[in-house]
Amino acid sequence: MTQDELKALVGRAALEHVVPGELVGVGTGSTVNHFIDALAGLKGPKPRIAGAVSSSVTSTARLLAHGIRVFEADEVGALPVYIDGADEIDPHGFMIKGGGAALTREKIVADLAQRFVCIADASKQVPVLGRFPLPVEVIGMAAAQLTRRFAAIGGRAVRREGVVTDNGHPILDVHGLAIADPLALETEINQWPGVVTVGLFARHRASLCLLGTATGVQTLVF
Repeated sequence: MTQDELKALVGRAALEHVVPGELVGVGTGSTVNHFIDALAGLKGPKPRIAGAVSSSVTSTARLLAHGIRVFEADEVGALPVYIDGADEIDPHGFMIKGGGAALTREKIVADLAQRFVCIADASKQVPVLGRFPLPVEVIGMAAAQLTRRFAAIGGRAVRREGVVTDNGHPILDVHGLAIADPLALETEINQWPGVVTVGLFARHRASLCLLGTATGVQTLVF
């Protein structure tokens, strides 16, 4: 199966984790696009879901195009489940996210959810996070200062050219890190002035992962 076929496979499999009659948190990215398309099949005279809370302008547009009602995060007290992809996921359910530049809103919606269901193809599974450059959304005036901070811990931060987030901020992609303790590093980076969000999802790790493999969908529980 191609990588795109694996993404479609886990996108459809994620429907089993959507709670009937409730809102669902929806992430961002190519794998999530397959989930949104599958979610559209739940529509009908009596929709199986009340609607969605989206983590990006792009996902919102796709949901609305399918006729799925989208709620703002500040309209919602809690969500039963948030479904999103990952750029990397380790054996403990810790993730790197932000390749699609939606990391801040993804973390906000994930924080509303009781469960995080990660959907990914097998190429995203790694023993140690860091092969994929770590995205960090930053305040522009702090970019140079934060670049020096990352250099001090062995990372090479590069501003993502031509990209600003839905919140209007630039992103630094940090290369060269081997992240043995994602929770500790997330906690440290969160304290640095000028950091909006770091793309480490350790405090908001996956509850389970639906992993697309050549032999089908593998369910990893954390």
